[in-house]
Amino acid sequence: MLDTIVSKVRASIQRRSRRDWEDEILARGATTLVRQAAFGAMISRPGGQLILEIKRKAPSSGELAMNIDVVATAKAYEQYSAAAISVLTEQEHFGGSLTDLQQAAESVSIPILRKDFIVDPLQIHEAAALGASAVLLIVAILDHQELRQFLRLADELRIDALVEVHDEFELSRALAANARIIGVNNRNLKSMSIDLANGERILKRIPSEIIKVAESGIRSREDVVRMQSAGAQACLIGTSLMTADDIGKKIAELRGL
Repeated sequence: MLDTIVSKVRASIQRRSRRDWEDEILARGATTLVRQAAFGAMISRPGGQLILEIKRKAPSSGELAMNIDVVATAKAYEQYSAAAISVLTEQEHFGGSLTDLQQAAESVSIPILRKDFIVDPLQIHEAAALGASAVLLIVAILDHQELRQFLRLADELRIDALVEVHDEFELSRALAANARIIGVNNRNLKSMSIDLANGERILKRIPSEIIKVAESGIRSREDVVRMQSAGAQACLIGTSLMTADDIGKKIAELRGL
């Protein structure tokens, strides 16, 4: 599944005019509001933090919330003390868009993470121009040169990078590239299976100076505590919120309130 999605993303990018894309980014950036608080600082505050996600569908779950009100949801997340908001922008498989990202960024003061399959530097420029405080970089889809280049670019644009890994080898690559925020995805993006035990194992191997995030398959307070006990300072949660009848009640449950 991962290879299929990334191939389509790369093909879509290759069809675009670089000049038109750059002009579009400049035009968007000229009207962007001041960016929110730093992503890394917010998600690493003491007490265990939640990164709450906005996504309309997912390959593993099908349609989740196709008609979601992005502005209302972002404001609700902020009201219920989210440390940051993750917004899916990949369209074909996740139903996301840059409009979703921009609307969320303009609606709240907490950091926004652009969650997508980043394979081109202009995607990072685009995220920054639309008000994102961070981008997701997936180690599995980037070579070492790309990963280091994208991390440097994020620094230059003064946004953070959440570097996602799935196993020990990818963790070693993230550390070699000097990633400062590492997310461990409990989902195997090739088989789409969830394994919290794998996430626990990898989290425990991340040096203490790195900000640690647990991603995917976190559905209950027990899951949150389990990831925090393994060292996660923040948990990224999406599907269980998108399918909840009452978002506020679900967030309270995840917090143990």
